[in-house]
Amino acid sequence: WTTTATLVVLLLRQWFPQYPQQWVTGVYDYGAPPPPHFLGPLQGLQQVHPLGGQPMDLDSQDILNPQEIQADCLAKFARPDYIMEPGIFNQLKRYFQSGGNPEQVIELLSSNYCAYAQMANLMAEWIISAGANINEVRQMVESSLQDMILKTFDPKKADTIFNEEGETPGWLTEMIEHPTWRSLIYRLANEYPDCLMLNFTIKLISDAGFQGEITSISTAAQQIEVFSRILKTSVSKILHSNDDDVNKLMTETTQMICHAEHTLVYSQVLLHVLMKHNSSMKNASPLIFKRLSQEIVRTARDHNHDVTHVLMGLSGFNSSYPNETHVLSSMLSKNALNPADINALYKAYNTKVPPPVELIRVPQFLELLIDTLFKPGSRLNPEHKSKYVFLLAYASSVNGINQAELKPTINAIEKVHEICYSKNTNEINTELQGLFQCIRTPCVSMGVIRWVHSVVTEPSYFKLSTEHTPVHLALLDEIVCCHTLLHQKVFELITMLFESKQDELEILVQLEVKKMLIDRMVNLLARGYVLPVTKYVRACWRKGDTDVSLIRYFVTEVLEIIAPPYSSEFVELFLPMVENDEITGGNAAGAAASTTTDATDVVSEFIVHCRATHKSY
Repeated sequence: WTTTATLVVLLLRQWFPQYPQQWVTGVYDYGAPPPPHFLGPLQGLQQVHPLGGQPMDLDSQDILNPQEIQADCLAKFARPDYIMEPGIFNQLKRYFQSGGNPEQVIELLSSNYCAYAQMANLMAEWIISAGANINEVRQMVESSLQDMILKTFDPKKADTIFNEEGETPGWLTEMIEHPTWRSLIYRLANEYPDCLMLNFTIKLISDAGFQGEITSISTAAQQIEVFSRILKTSVSKILHSNDDDVNKLMTETTQMICHAEHTLVYSQVLLHVLMKHNSSMKNASPLIFKRLSQEIVRTARDHNHDVTHVLMGLSGFNSSYPNETHVLSSMLSKNALNPADINALYKAYNTKVPPPVELIRVPQFLELLIDTLFKPGSRLNPEHKSKYVFLLAYASSVNGINQAELKPTINAIEKVHEICYSKNTNEINTELQGLFQCIRTPCVSMGVIRWVHSVVTEPSYFKLSTEHTPVHLALLDEIVCCHTLLHQKVFELITMLFESKQDELEILVQLEVKKMLIDRMVNLLARGYVLPVTKYVRACWRKGDTDVSLIRYFVTEVLEIIAPPYSSEFVELFLPMVENDEITGGNAAGAAASTTTDATDVVSEFIVHCRATHKSY
């Protein structure tokens, strides 16, 4: 406690250099001049300083209630470890200006000094001295602090920081320089969006150049300056990202944009302006902005928000084609097709001067048409079927006034629709040639994926299937070959089946089914969908919830079809699986001991090549 008391005296000396010894001994010299820290421009009423007799400036509230101020300060000084609080200097000044007793301050601060922070530092030093890694200890301390702050954070108390400090605290500016504490701020900001201190800190982080980290922070949506900066950074990242990362970036961006209606409208207007005036932007296709705009609408719909009025308002067709816009808006708002509205659109587009195709080229409307035409069990009046088919074909094949692909597309949709609705598996085998031909039409491929999804997700599908590769999954292989843009859709369906429970099947049968699904993944990889497939299998291996024989099967099949050169991203993902003894046996160990390129098996050959061409591995 002697050390603590001395520390308090040193703090007090900073303000009262004239009286250090008197405070320690309890002897006061009231004739000495007042400390210069209390002198300044006089404003309003004045009061004699209790230690000197000279006037000093005070807030009017402090002058009127000196006893209450002293009581408030003493209550704070009595808190555990209050000497460590950032506002200690302001409170000490406030206390002495109201006539407080220095001896009482020393007693309260020293007797309530618990040294929690110092003991934590001491314990950390002991752990490091015992041989622990300093980075691991730092992470341990930071993790404990984060957990404690998350449990005890009080937004009201946090907001008082600015009232006490009167300016941006220096420790806060220093704090946001560290990724660990920025991530904590992001978590707190999502949990307490109304906290002024956190909102201000988010702006500080954005001003410091870290706006790229806060794309998912809902708090940013409340500050237009911060939101604009983050939106600019997010769109720039999307423009310069590769195909493997663009979906993740779009998901993060749309989640932030859909936080509130005003941010959604603001972003959509901005994207529509960029679509029309992007000639001066390098490497920026209007299709990218259109895709992002469509993803925003999809995300809003997933959150049960109807943004049809925003979509139609920005389309510019309200005034030119009010009737068509009205019937389309009605179906989009209800997320259901209506025969009367479909008939109205059919009549409008089956004329010599139809409305622009962009009006009905809305993803939600196309999905509704595909579900109606290809999803088993959907109720479709045969009298109206041709109108649904016409609108889907028109929206997916017509380009301006060029309708050359319209008729072939209508024929393909009708043929596949008939097969999907009326044929069983054996009959489908006889129609495979025709199906493969129709699948070359993009909208038909989307319909087949929707149909296959409904069929293969039936609980008894694999139990009743007698083929090694069911015909429905063979159709997916053909789609993968024909349409690069549908790789993600097919991959999502295959991974869903791979992760699904097949408890009604025997263990060996389950493994065979999963091997068959891995064959579909390898086919995707062979057709160019390399990194997403490899990342997924590697994640399955890391999690440990997938039989290692399946990982071994994947590695073996991939090694049989690949050849150099290999990208660094692929080597980083695939090489650890190849080098794992549990997956590839002793071949990896043999390759590790080899320094030449005379390896004969594919495992050793791959490892030797990667180590020779990728030095970091």
